[in-house]
Amino acid sequence: MGHREDLLEGAKRCLLDKGFVRTTARDIVKESGTNLASIGYHYGSKDALLAEAYVSIVEGLSDDFDAGGSATASTDPGSLERFQEVWSNVIGTMQRPGSIWHLSMEIVVMGDKVPGVRDHLVKAQREGARGIIPLLMGGLEEDVPERDVDTLGKFYMTLMMGLIAQWTFDPETAASAEELTEGLRRVLAKAGEGTGALGSVAAAGSAAGSTAEESS
Repeated sequence: MGHREDLLEGAKRCLLDKGFVRTTARDIVKESGTNLASIGYHYGSKDALLAEAYVSIVEGLSDDFDAGGSATASTDPGSLERFQEVWSNVIGTMQRPGSIWHLSMEIVVMGDKVPGVRDHLVKAQREGARGIIPLLMGGLEEDVPERDVDTLGKFYMTLMMGLIAQWTFDPETAASAEELTEGLRRVLAKAGEGTGALGSVAAAGSAAGSTAEESS
Protein backbone atom coordinates (compact mmCIF):
# COMPACT_ATOMS: atom_id res chain seq x y z
CA MET A 1 0.00 0.00 0.00
CA GLY A 2 1.04 3.62 -0.55
CA HIS A 3 0.89 6.42 2.00
CA ARG A 4 -2.70 7.30 1.06
CA GLU A 5 -3.96 3.81 1.82
CA ASP A 6 -1.75 3.50 4.91
CA LEU A 7 -3.16 6.75 6.28
CA LEU A 8 -6.73 5.62 5.68
CA GLU A 9 -6.21 2.30 7.45
CA GLY A 10 -4.40 3.98 10.32
CA ALA A 11 -7.15 6.56 10.68
CA LYS A 12 -9.78 3.82 10.80
CA ARG A 13 -7.97 2.07 13.63
CA CYS A 14 -7.60 5.36 15.52
CA LEU A 15 -11.29 6.17 15.13
CA LEU A 16 -12.33 2.81 16.52
CA ASP A 17 -9.87 3.11 19.40
CA LYS A 18 -10.16 6.81 20.36
CA GLY A 19 -13.09 8.33 18.51
CA PHE A 20 -13.09 11.46 16.36
CA VAL A 21 -12.31 14.20 18.89
CA ARG A 22 -9.50 12.42 20.73
CA THR A 23 -7.64 11.29 17.61
CA THR A 24 -4.72 13.56 16.72
CA ALA A 25 -2.72 13.81 13.52
CA ARG A 26 0.27 12.35 15.36
CA ASP A 27 -1.86 9.37 16.42
CA ILE A 28 -2.65 8.65 12.79
CA VAL A 29 0.96 9.07 11.72
CA LYS A 30 2.14 6.68 14.43
CA GLU A 31 -0.53 4.12 13.58
CA SER A 32 0.06 4.31 9.82
CA GLY A 33 3.84 4.57 9.78
CA THR A 34 3.73 7.68 7.58
CA ASN A 35 4.42 11.38 8.28
CA LEU A 36 2.46 14.55 9.00
CA ALA A 37 3.08 16.03 5.57
CA SER A 38 1.37 13.03 3.96
CA ILE A 39 -1.95 13.89 5.61
CA GLY A 40 -2.08 17.32 4.01
CA TYR A 41 -0.82 16.05 0.67
CA HIS A 42 -3.30 13.19 0.31
CA TYR A 43 -6.36 14.42 2.23
CA GLY A 44 -5.99 18.13 2.87
CA SER A 45 -6.54 17.90 6.62
CA LYS A 46 -6.77 15.47 9.53
CA ASP A 47 -10.54 16.00 9.79
CA ALA A 48 -11.08 15.24 6.11
CA LEU A 49 -9.03 12.06 6.48
CA LEU A 50 -11.03 11.00 9.54
CA ALA A 51 -14.29 11.68 7.71
CA GLU A 52 -13.21 9.48 4.82
CA ALA A 53 -12.06 6.80 7.26
CA TYR A 54 -15.45 6.86 8.97
CA VAL A 55 -17.30 6.51 5.66
CA SER A 56 -15.04 3.60 4.74
CA ILE A 57 -15.80 1.83 8.03
CA VAL A 58 -19.55 2.27 7.55
CA GLU A 59 -19.37 1.01 3.97
CA GLY A 60 -17.63 -2.08 5.29
CA LEU A 61 -20.68 -2.83 7.41
CA SER A 62 -23.08 -2.84 4.46
CA ASP A 63 -22.49 -6.52 3.73
CA ASP A 64 -23.70 -7.33 7.24
CA PHE A 65 -27.00 -5.58 6.57
CA ASP A 66 -28.17 -8.39 4.33
CA ALA A 67 -26.25 -11.13 6.16
CA GLY A 68 -24.18 -12.02 3.16
CA GLY A 69 -27.21 -12.08 0.89
CA SER A 70 -29.41 -14.31 3.02
CA ALA A 71 -32.03 -11.59 3.51
CA THR A 72 -32.40 -10.96 -0.19
CA ALA A 73 -32.47 -14.68 -0.92
CA SER A 74 -35.09 -15.72 1.62
CA THR A 75 -37.62 -12.86 1.59
CA ASP A 76 -39.54 -10.94 -1.07
CA PRO A 77 -38.43 -7.38 -1.93
CA GLY A 78 -40.65 -4.79 -0.28
CA SER A 79 -42.25 -7.31 2.07
CA LEU A 80 -42.57 -6.94 5.82
CA GLU A 81 -40.43 -10.07 6.13
CA ARG A 82 -37.64 -8.38 4.17
CA PHE A 83 -38.05 -5.25 6.29
CA GLN A 84 -37.66 -7.22 9.52
CA GLU A 85 -34.74 -9.30 8.24
CA VAL A 86 -32.67 -6.34 7.09
CA TRP A 87 -33.30 -4.23 10.19
CA SER A 88 -32.53 -7.21 12.38
CA ASN A 89 -29.12 -7.43 10.73
CA VAL A 90 -28.57 -3.68 11.04
CA ILE A 91 -29.41 -3.79 14.74
CA GLY A 92 -27.05 -6.74 15.08
CA THR A 93 -24.15 -4.46 14.10
CA MET A 94 -25.26 -1.96 16.75
CA GLN A 95 -25.16 -4.60 19.51
CA ARG A 96 -21.52 -5.45 18.99
CA PRO A 97 -18.97 -4.29 21.60
CA GLY A 98 -17.28 -1.09 20.45
CA SER A 99 -19.93 -0.52 17.80
CA ILE A 100 -19.04 2.00 15.11
CA TRP A 101 -22.49 3.53 15.61
CA HIS A 102 -21.44 5.06 18.93
CA LEU A 103 -18.88 6.97 16.90
CA SER A 104 -21.68 8.09 14.58
CA MET A 105 -23.41 9.91 17.44
CA GLU A 106 -20.17 11.70 18.32
CA ILE A 107 -19.87 12.91 14.73
CA VAL A 108 -23.51 14.04 14.58
CA VAL A 109 -23.09 16.12 17.75
CA MET A 110 -19.89 17.80 16.60
CA GLY A 111 -20.95 18.24 12.97
CA ASP A 112 -21.49 22.01 13.10
CA LYS A 113 -17.98 22.50 14.50
CA VAL A 114 -16.31 20.98 11.45
CA PRO A 115 -18.31 22.20 8.42
CA GLY A 116 -15.93 20.68 5.90
CA VAL A 117 -16.35 17.26 7.48
CA ARG A 118 -20.11 17.75 7.77
CA ASP A 119 -20.40 18.48 4.05
CA HIS A 120 -18.39 15.36 3.27
CA LEU A 121 -20.58 13.20 5.49
CA VAL A 122 -23.85 14.72 4.23
CA LYS A 123 -22.89 13.60 0.74
CA ALA A 124 -21.95 10.17 2.06
CA GLN A 125 -25.28 9.90 3.89
CA ARG A 126 -27.15 10.47 0.64
CA GLU A 127 -25.23 7.65 -0.98
CA GLY A 128 -26.04 5.53 2.06
CA ALA A 129 -29.72 6.28 1.48
CA ARG A 130 -29.32 5.14 -2.12
CA GLY A 131 -27.52 1.98 -1.07
CA ILE A 132 -30.04 0.80 1.51
CA ILE A 133 -33.02 0.92 -0.88
CA PRO A 134 -32.07 -2.20 -2.89
CA LEU A 135 -31.58 -4.18 0.33
CA LEU A 136 -35.19 -3.59 1.26
CA MET A 137 -36.90 -3.10 -2.09
CA GLY A 138 -34.76 -5.13 -4.49
CA GLY A 139 -33.02 -3.99 -7.66
CA LEU A 140 -29.58 -2.48 -8.15
CA GLU A 141 -28.10 0.56 -6.46
CA GLU A 142 -27.09 2.14 -9.76
CA ASP A 143 -30.70 1.99 -10.95
CA VAL A 144 -32.20 3.81 -7.96
CA PRO A 145 -33.79 7.08 -9.17
CA GLU A 146 -33.20 10.35 -7.32
CA ARG A 147 -36.89 10.53 -6.40
CA ASP A 148 -36.55 7.25 -4.48
CA VAL A 149 -33.45 8.54 -2.70
CA ASP A 150 -35.44 11.61 -1.61
CA THR A 151 -38.36 9.54 -0.32
CA LEU A 152 -37.59 5.91 0.51
CA GLY A 153 -33.93 6.59 1.13
CA LYS A 154 -34.60 9.44 3.55
CA PHE A 155 -37.26 7.38 5.29
CA TYR A 156 -34.85 4.51 5.86
CA MET A 157 -32.01 6.80 6.94
CA THR A 158 -34.32 8.49 9.45
CA LEU A 159 -35.03 5.05 10.91
CA MET A 160 -31.30 4.36 10.93
CA MET A 161 -30.40 7.54 12.82
CA GLY A 162 -33.20 6.97 15.32
CA LEU A 163 -31.99 3.44 15.98
CA ILE A 164 -28.40 4.63 16.39
CA ALA A 165 -29.54 7.18 18.98
CA GLN A 166 -31.63 4.60 20.83
CA TRP A 167 -28.97 1.90 20.90
CA THR A 168 -26.33 4.43 21.98
CA PHE A 169 -28.44 6.04 24.71
CA ASP A 170 -30.25 3.03 26.20
CA PRO A 171 -29.79 -0.38 24.57
CA GLU A 172 -32.15 -1.98 27.10
CA THR A 173 -35.18 -0.12 25.72
CA ALA A 174 -34.04 0.37 22.11
CA ALA A 175 -36.40 -0.82 19.37
CA SER A 176 -36.02 -4.33 18.00
CA ALA A 177 -36.58 -5.33 14.40
CA GLU A 178 -39.75 -7.15 15.46
CA GLU A 179 -41.12 -4.01 17.14
CA LEU A 180 -40.29 -1.85 14.13
CA THR A 181 -42.01 -4.31 11.83
CA GLU A 182 -45.12 -4.50 13.98
CA GLY A 183 -45.24 -0.72 14.10
CA LEU A 184 -45.02 -0.53 10.32
CA ARG A 185 -47.67 -3.25 10.02
CA ARG A 186 -50.06 -1.17 12.14
CA VAL A 187 -49.37 2.00 10.17
CA LEU A 188 -50.10 0.19 6.91
CA ALA A 189 -53.27 -1.35 8.33
CA LYS A 190 -54.55 2.03 9.47
CA ALA A 191 -53.63 3.68 6.18
CA GLY A 192 -55.47 0.90 4.35
CA GLU A 193 -58.70 1.89 6.04
CA GLY A 194 -58.67 5.14 4.10
CA THR A 195 -57.38 3.77 0.80
CA GLY A 196 -60.61 4.48 -1.04
CA ALA A 197 -60.78 8.11 -0.04
CA LEU A 198 -57.08 8.65 -0.58
CA GLY A 199 -57.28 6.97 -3.97
CA SER A 200 -60.12 9.27 -5.02
CA VAL A 201 -58.13 12.33 -3.99
CA ALA A 202 -55.04 11.11 -5.82
CA ALA A 203 -57.05 10.36 -8.97
CA ALA A 204 -58.70 13.77 -8.85
CA GLY A 205 -55.32 15.44 -8.45
CA SER A 206 -53.90 13.48 -11.37
CA ALA A 207 -56.86 14.37 -13.57
CA ALA A 208 -56.55 18.05 -12.64
CA GLY A 209 -52.87 18.00 -13.51
CA SER A 210 -53.54 16.39 -16.89
CA THR A 211 -56.21 18.96 -17.68
CA ALA A 212 -53.89 21.82 -16.78
CA GLU A 213 -51.17 20.42 -19.04
CA GLU A 214 -53.58 20.02 -21.95
CA SER A 215 -54.91 23.56 -21.59
CA SER A 216 -51.40 24.96 -21.54
